[in-house]
Amino acid sequence: MAAAPLAELLQSYSVEVTARDAKSFDRLVGRLPLASEVFVANIPNDSLDLLVEAAARLRSHGFVPVPHIVARNIRDLAELDSLMERLAGEAGVDRVLSLGGDRDRPVGTLDESLQLIGSGAFEKHGVRQISIACYPEGHPRIDGPVLQSALSAKLAAAAGRGLQTRLVSQFTFDPEPILAMAHRLRASGVSAPLRVGVAGPASRAKLIKFAMRCGVGASLRALTERKSLASSLLGGETPGALLAVVALASATEPSLGIEGVHFFTFGAPEGSIEWARAAQAATADS
Repeated sequence: MAAAPLAELLQSYSVEVTARDAKSFDRLVGRLPLASEVFVANIPNDSLDLLVEAAARLRSHGFVPVPHIVARNIRDLAELDSLMERLAGEAGVDRVLSLGGDRDRPVGTLDESLQLIGSGAFEKHGVRQISIACYPEGHPRIDGPVLQSALSAKLAAAAGRGLQTRLVSQFTFDPEPILAMAHRLRASGVSAPLRVGVAGPASRAKLIKFAMRCGVGASLRALTERKSLASSLLGGETPGALLAVVALASATEPSLGIEGVHFFTFGAPEGSIEWARAAQAATADS
């Protein structure tokens, strides 16, 4: 394992929780370094009130909330404006993840991230940085050329409004799609830093469940075909091997612009935090 590059990569990482999983917020205290970013997912059946409350609670614990602002979960631009006003006033939010959303039917007139960015609501209410999702293995519902065009449009719209941008990738179980995507992005002139999304430590059954839900394709097959199933189920799957490859590539090719790791935690953020701490400690002891 490339220990030193992995420790360097893990100097900057974020974790993701759902707005409804308030109990997990308390488990972050004393584990996750203060001022760390915690992304807050806003799933379709959760209210916007719950999103604001979750962000405020994280801020009160000393963390930096990064709420998911999902177009298809918001009725109209007026509701977006009200949401951003509350997030700024009640939770000090200054960065968000802007998403279109996966629900089949939008709740109102908004259905894509570009509408959110173009509305002016982000900068109006003090947001300085937006994260934009990217997909190493493609999107289950959007063709590759359309996906690339949409990403370019969002980056251009954000730049036009003076917003800093960062890319956050969907999780995968194979480093090769991540690195291939990073090379494509840089070759096309995209300079926004990339935070690599990975699945935090979890049982293989849980990883397969969420991979199927999120449309993670080729690397899911690699996971299901991996040997030593019994020992993996006992020990839990971890992202160590994947991140070692990504970390070495990042150290070798700084031009890839990989700036850290984003853990999808599936309701158990403490597992990702403890794994990251153990990986960093192992490096210090080596």
